[in-house]
Amino acid sequence: MESEDVGSSAQPNPQRWRALFVLALVQFMLVLDNTVVNVALPSVQRDLGLSPTGLAWVVNAYVITFGGLLLLGGRVADGAGRRRTYLVGVLLFAVASGACGAAQDGGTLIASRFVQGLGAAAVAPAALSMVTLLFTDAAERARAFSIWGGLAALGGTTGVVLSGVLADLASWRWIFFVNLPVAAFCLVALPRLVAESRAPVRRRPDWAGAALATTSLVSLIYALLEAGLSGWGRAETAVPLVVSMVAGAGFMVVEASSREPLVPLRFLRHRTRATAYVAGLAVMAAFFATFFSVTLFLQDVLGFSPLRAGLAYVPYGVALVIGIAASSAATRRHGARSVLAPGLLVACAGLTVLSRLTADGSYVDDLLLGLVVLGLGNGLAIPAVTLAGLSDVRPAEVGLASGLQNTVLQVGGAVGLAALVSLGTAHARGLDAGGLSAAAAATAGFGWSFRIGAAVLLASAVAVVLGQRGRSSSRPPSPSVPSDHPSGSTTLGGS
Repeated sequence: MESEDVGSSAQPNPQRWRALFVLALVQFMLVLDNTVVNVALPSVQRDLGLSPTGLAWVVNAYVITFGGLLLLGGRVADGAGRRRTYLVGVLLFAVASGACGAAQDGGTLIASRFVQGLGAAAVAPAALSMVTLLFTDAAERARAFSIWGGLAALGGTTGVVLSGVLADLASWRWIFFVNLPVAAFCLVALPRLVAESRAPVRRRPDWAGAALATTSLVSLIYALLEAGLSGWGRAETAVPLVVSMVAGAGFMVVEASSREPLVPLRFLRHRTRATAYVAGLAVMAAFFATFFSVTLFLQDVLGFSPLRAGLAYVPYGVALVIGIAASSAATRRHGARSVLAPGLLVACAGLTVLSRLTADGSYVDDLLLGLVVLGLGNGLAIPAVTLAGLSDVRPAEVGLASGLQNTVLQVGGAVGLAALVSLGTAHARGLDAGGLSAAAAATAGFGWSFRIGAAVLLASAVAVVLGQRGRSSSRPPSPSVPSDHPSGSTTLGGS
């Protein structure tokens, strides 16, 4: 069974909620793999003898490939078929997960994480495209996107908890093996629930643009990580930074001159989506950096075991679920703009509280309140980001929109992790050289990165508010698949 794109007037798929469950379950798994290795890193290091730089690549190999190839994945899905691209990606992700779990050396693990990211880059935009086309009713679509964005956010938290449980009670290898039954279930169930769909006009994938974008991103992440270890003046930092800038400039030239660009510039001029992209970058930058830093603080400063460190995130997860429920209700009634800026400000307050942690403090005194407030803010913001980022998208471009939306979130996480952790490490290194104890210096570095993250969230909230004020209310919305408001109107901006 196969179909072309359909507009909002088409009859809804009677199996759409079952299909959403399967698609969201796999998306939960993909996001979980962003953070699932964090708490298990000390165990991985002991078993495979990885250096600190190698450990960073165990995390970033997946995130970079995932984020760098999402746009290409969206374009391939539009042309080759979204269900077909999705199923191939799930199969590739499952094979790579098995290879990660069976790895006997660091090189194999890192290489397999790159392949995991490749599979995820095919799965995520195809999945979000199918969700977009499955839900043709505006109110149902808002509910579906809230569930989608909320489960994705919850996946990041669950990854940390699951990592601690498995590393303590079984083996770090099971953080990868648990993906296999989920992938198998999806491969059997999804073809029975969703018909094939593709864009009416086939477009050739922009391979050159994808290669340049991925090269720029990988080089930038490498430069940021090296800056935290070696400083900005060393060749190890300067050379990849120059490569990133050159590749980024090349990407812009290719996109401007291409007849079928990976990212049409007009797509970035839509005010609703642009503000959602800014918010998404900020939220995920703070999210990734916070989880990385808090995990190190729990184990290296407070002396928590992997299991206790994982369970320490449970209050965050509970607050996140509450925020997701509130966001879903508010976006259904009032649209994404009623939630986006407030969610960013609440998350900013959470990071501000976390920035006050001390080396001789405790979990209850230094972390608990900040994690709860941050979880509430992220729960409010992330579903709204998902809904607003797919506002006023033509049916033929849902793959592009989905790829760009996921790219923003992944790139925000990867760059935010590298940048904020690098700045915090550099701050800690300076204090350590001044005679402060290693634990106190590291804690001060974590606090510094939290303060910078809070400033980023505050700036993004201001950008969202300004974007809303600049909206032209006299301009009608264009025909589209989704909108950020249940009524079908655009609430964050015009096209």
